[in-house]
Amino acid sequence: MMPMDVDVAGRNAETFPALHVWGWEIAAYLFLGGLAAGLLILSGWMHRREAPERLSPALAWLAPLLAPAVLSAGMFALFLDLENKWNVWRFYTTFRWSAPMSWGAWILALVYPASLLFAWAAWSESGPAGRRRVTGAPFPLRRTIAGINIACGVALGVYTGILLSALGARPLWNSPLLGPLFLLSGLSAAAALLALLEKDREWRHRLARLDVRLIAAEAAVLALLFLALLTGGQAQRAAAELFFGGPYTAVFWTAVVFSGMALPVWLERLEKQGRVAYPAVAPVLVLFGGLALRAVLVLAGQASSWEVLL
Repeated sequence: MMPMDVDVAGRNAETFPALHVWGWEIAAYLFLGGLAAGLLILSGWMHRREAPERLSPALAWLAPLLAPAVLSAGMFALFLDLENKWNVWRFYTTFRWSAPMSWGAWILALVYPASLLFAWAAWSESGPAGRRRVTGAPFPLRRTIAGINIACGVALGVYTGILLSALGARPLWNSPLLGPLFLLSGLSAAAALLALLEKDREWRHRLARLDVRLIAAEAAVLALLFLALLTGGQAQRAAAELFFGGPYTAVFWTAVVFSGMALPVWLERLEKQGRVAYPAVAPVLVLFGGLALRAVLVLAGQASSWEVLL
């Protein structure tokens, strides 16, 4: 008898009209991975650009210390999502160039040691107690380590979007713009977090102004993503309609666009005009919007399908 493969998914119009496999764990992993990438890029860029004595504490040593901790929290969320948790080590026994998960596993294998080395270098040179506990001497390779972490941060930030865009079975995700979109969103979230933690007024304003520009770039890429979907084929247009009159319209425009992008920019503009004091709620809203963006795209992507062509 010839072997026969049987695909049993249970999905049809009556039982499971929309098959949801990924939940909050993947959204949290994508958000925290992007945030860690943004922390590495921003702090690495500032370490290469500014003299150590001119850096604020948030950028000098807090961001390099936070990056591996935030990434570990994201990895724990991903671990919770795995069906066979104790087989996770198998990702590191081979490399498949065509598998996004394989790329992600090996990118993380590079990011972890690089970020830990960066954290140690930053702490030993700029941390409040680092000089007493480590060496007290400036780390000679700090700028080189910062450059390596910028490259690792870009790879990690883009990967969080490519993980979705490589899944061609979902027309909403099947776009090369998701990589740049998630990278910009991660940078914006990192700038918001550092502005929230920053004590120096001048540096806090610099980070807030940088975040406004990052939000503008993120909004432009998001607009291009929807423009490509709305001018695409029938399946792409159906995917875009999930946000224009569909079930994800209210949560997307309220949580992502208004609360996470428009309102923080407006509050920052009011603060710049001297009409309000520094609005600490603005960076909190940006962080909330970044998480909402991943959650909405993960859930809506699973609701999009090529079956509209059948």
